[in-house]
Amino acid sequence: MKVEQIYTGCLAEAAYYIESEGEAVIIDPLREVDPYIQKAERNGAKIKYILETHFHADFVSGHIELGKKTGATIVFGPTAKPGYEAYIAKDGEDLKVGKVILRVLHTPGHTMESTTYLLIDEHGKEHAIFTGDTLFIGDVGRPDLVQKVKAEITPEYLAGQLYDSLRNKIMPLSDDVIVYPGHGAGSACGKNMSKETVDTLGHQKQFNYALRADMGKDEFIRAVTEGLVEPPQYFPYNVLMNVQGGIPSIEDVIKSGTRPLDASAFQLVWEHEGALVIDTRSKEVFPGEFITGSIFVGLDDNFAPWVGALITDLKLPVLLVTDEGREEEAVIRLSRVGYDNTIGYLKGGLKAWKEAGFNTDRIEEISAEDFAKLYKGNMGLHLLDARKESEYRSQHIQGAENFPLDFINKNMSMLDKDKKYFIHCAGGYRSMITCSILKARGFNNIVNIQGGFKALSATDLPKTEFAVQETML
Repeated sequence: MKVEQIYTGCLAEAAYYIESEGEAVIIDPLREVDPYIQKAERNGAKIKYILETHFHADFVSGHIELGKKTGATIVFGPTAKPGYEAYIAKDGEDLKVGKVILRVLHTPGHTMESTTYLLIDEHGKEHAIFTGDTLFIGDVGRPDLVQKVKAEITPEYLAGQLYDSLRNKIMPLSDDVIVYPGHGAGSACGKNMSKETVDTLGHQKQFNYALRADMGKDEFIRAVTEGLVEPPQYFPYNVLMNVQGGIPSIEDVIKSGTRPLDASAFQLVWEHEGALVIDTRSKEVFPGEFITGSIFVGLDDNFAPWVGALITDLKLPVLLVTDEGREEEAVIRLSRVGYDNTIGYLKGGLKAWKEAGFNTDRIEEISAEDFAKLYKGNMGLHLLDARKESEYRSQHIQGAENFPLDFINKNMSMLDKDKKYFIHCAGGYRSMITCSILKARGFNNIVNIQGGFKALSATDLPKTEFAVQETML
């Protein structure tokens, strides 16, 4: 028996490869499916099942394309109603794979169709659970992401379902059962996930707040529903894609998105299509010079989730500025969250753009040390903290105003274009995105603070923190 976690850090997503006696299973595959096929071929195995733990909101699954390419059966748990051919398994049903069994455990709560798969090894021992978004390491799945198809399916109702699922289906299992979750820290599908991506169930019973043995249902419901921030706006669209099907082939998306355009063609397509230009270079390089009107979202961080959180129209044409050779990576990562309308990239990069005589811009930056000197001499300066509210509440520079990047589109009207703003986040990535968006919207008096709160914390600037609340789990 072979079990492999395939973790994609930029999405904080875990897919799984399980193999026994020449038969294989893929759980929650990403959209680019060839790596799974190649892995099975290298091992001389045939993919028999593609198991989906639920209809995902944070990424577009590759289950349909993987099924087409391999002939494997797509499996969902009870109550799922996909718009394409799939096998809807019964609660408690056993799926045989080589000499092992994957037992279907219906665990509603994150969604109504959420299902955990219990792996029973060739000796009949319960070996591991693949929990999807039902149980994470240190947390559980949030109960507020389901599309409101029925009035009674509220976050509180789902939280109650989740409580029952955990107590009746998961917690009775042996302490040595391995927990393989669908996500790790950084995912928006939970509140307080650990950086670890695997653990034993016994350890989780000790340290995961949601598995506390003496926790009543009402307390559990309060704990998992309080303190939730609004989910990324692209989540409902990804759910619909995963439910309805009809998803374009990844090969077609890559072909369109990696079309090389010289500077003149790039400019023409930009104007004609009303496209968005995303500059994916590093946060260190971008502010020195970039195409006027472009938006920074660097590849070397949570690229796709931030595009999903900020760009409200999945059908909006996208043009890319990338480091040489990273065009396909950018297109694939956009497609993982449903942005399939990339229509080309700037051939020759910024150098070609400048040589063609087109306009560029820059963003002013200041070191944390220099800002500290400036700020102490003038506490009336406008300081924006682009971190999440929970980060801001934990600790922030005295006098800073919380301006979370997550809600920049909603809150931008609060800013005054005539004022000068100094902007920071935790380490510089989110503040640079914030600066680029503001620049593109006509805010010219903005300064990025290099190194973010981490660097500012090393100065002697006064800090403020709120008392930690029970809801901040």
